[in-house]
Amino acid sequence: MYNGILNVYKEAGFTSHDVVAKLRGICRQKKIGHTGTLDPDAVGVLPVCFGSGTKLCDLLTDWDKEYIATLRLGVSTDTQDLSGQVLWKADREALSAVTEERVRESILHFLGGYEQTPPMYSALKVNGKRLYELARAGREVERRPRRVEISELEILETALPEVRFRVVCSKGTYIRTLCHDIGERLGCGGAMASLTRSRVGMFGLDQALRLSEIERLRDKNKISDVIIPPDAVFASARAVTVTAEGKRFLENGNRLPAKLLPEAGSLKEEERLRMYDEAGRFYGIYRYDEERKEAKPEKMFL
Repeated sequence: MYNGILNVYKEAGFTSHDVVAKLRGICRQKKIGHTGTLDPDAVGVLPVCFGSGTKLCDLLTDWDKEYIATLRLGVSTDTQDLSGQVLWKADREALSAVTEERVRESILHFLGGYEQTPPMYSALKVNGKRLYELARAGREVERRPRRVEISELEILETALPEVRFRVVCSKGTYIRTLCHDIGERLGCGGAMASLTRSRVGMFGLDQALRLSEIERLRDKNKISDVIIPPDAVFASARAVTVTAEGKRFLENGNRLPAKLLPEAGSLKEEERLRMYDEAGRFYGIYRYDEERKEAKPEKMFL
């Protein structure tokens, strides 16, 4: 059984759920979960968690993400990308008024935080129903805008009516909607033409593996070589090796008195700790409580 994270390259045509289903067959393991959906037409980084690593799914979902997107100006669709039904097309006069300088200003306007209204074609639930289910039934419901953070925006190439740009954003940001909103600001409409997720937290595109590559690694019994262990996610936390007596506390997920921590004298309040036994086995993440002189379990990976 594998425990940890696999950096998967999601190819076009697959949903995130499809990738997990295929990996269950390839790796012959049921306990697998993904860390955030990608549209079927989108490609790129999809961290997938295995075994005890599935406890990281929520954490990885919260990490910031980087995308490379292509925006097509002059068209609006019901899905906010080019796979949807065209609702409106700009005429030549409207498009001729769109200059590179105006495009640049409109894109960079969204740098920072802004209130984004989720698209109808999304997996968000309203009264127990997925929005895309309501959209397919021809229904549109009111959606509350949500605050999203755009920490980086860089225009990579402009060949009007298309613009390719890089964006780093917070959890819950819809790049389709960002493209739509840029088009609305320009007054000519806009839809996403393509999307690549190039990074999720520490996981980048260069190391992402296609399903076919993972199959070849399985046939060579080398999948373990590319599984990233759970403790690697917490590399910034201090590594602490407990005493033999402390191991019993770790095995039961109990709090650890300072006397069982060799480095207790140098620990700081609320410091995050990676806990190991003397054999080097990783048990979990703890937080140090200076007042109580003990380390409290935050997330265990037994």
